Amino acid sequence: MSIVVTGATGHLGRHVVEQLLEKVPAEQITAVVRNAEKAADFADRGVKIALADYNDPASYDNLFSAGDKVLLISGNEFDKGRVQQHKVVIDAAEAAGVALLAYTSAPGSLTAALADDHRGTEELLLGSGVPYALLRNGWYHENYTENLAPVLEHNAVVAAAGEGKVSSASRADYAAAAVAVLTGEGHENKTYELGGDTPWSFAEYAAELSRQTGKDIAYNAVSPEALVGILTGAGLPEPFAQILAGVDASIEKGELVVSTGDLSRLTGRPTTPLAEAIAAALKG
Repeated sequence: MSIVVTGATGHLGRHVVEQLLEKVPAEQITAVVRNAEKAADFADRGVKIALADYNDPASYDNLFSAGDKVLLISGNEFDKGRVQQHKVVIDAAEAAGVALLAYTSAPGSLTAALADDHRGTEELLLGSGVPYALLRNGWYHENYTENLAPVLEHNAVVAAAGEGKVSSASRADYAAAAVAVLTGEGHENKTYELGGDTPWSFAEYAAELSRQTGKDIAYNAVSPEALVGILTGAGLPEPFAQILAGVDASIEKGELVVSTGDLSRLTGRPTTPLAEAIAAALKG
């Protein structure tokens, strides 16, 4: 039995493999990657490396074995038909008879267009008959803290989220939940709504940034249309800018507040506070 992680050299995948290495022998872990060079550090530590691509169904033939536990990390190629990409993995898992397929989805409350691919993938997974675990990951601290340069340059947090709040957590937190499911028992056919313990507003985010930087950073609430204009002006493709503006509209409606406590329950510890993620980003 292997624990197989797709997208293993991506932002979330790396955290998952690193945390798995703390819990199980390296030879029990298979990292599925598109570029072996990017996984060289894992290979050096004894992790099995498998080359496969969501866009190449044949590359998943015989990749899984009966009894494997698989983590399907959702793809980030929004223009390539993500549901079809994910179907490649689900079909291969079904054919192999894996013990569990965990999928990194989006909160059940999220109605933004971003969630459409996740809902489509969940339907396929539930229809496949493969034992599943839906890891409905909320928003990531890093969605904000990895893009602080323009915020610090203009002394402004700009969002189209009004006074809405976000239950974000760190990538490491969501990875820990995935590892708990992959290494634990009794997670078959379960759905987990995952989010940070303490929801925050963008005004609170701006205030925390001000506190930590000593600058006066304001929250500028704009309309979704204005946000699309700002993002495309900064070089983002319009379809992606529309997706982000749609997420902000969902935040304003409260759709990214996750109050289940599932994330801290699965990991056995409180989630990482936003202030800590900001501090780490400012140091970095």
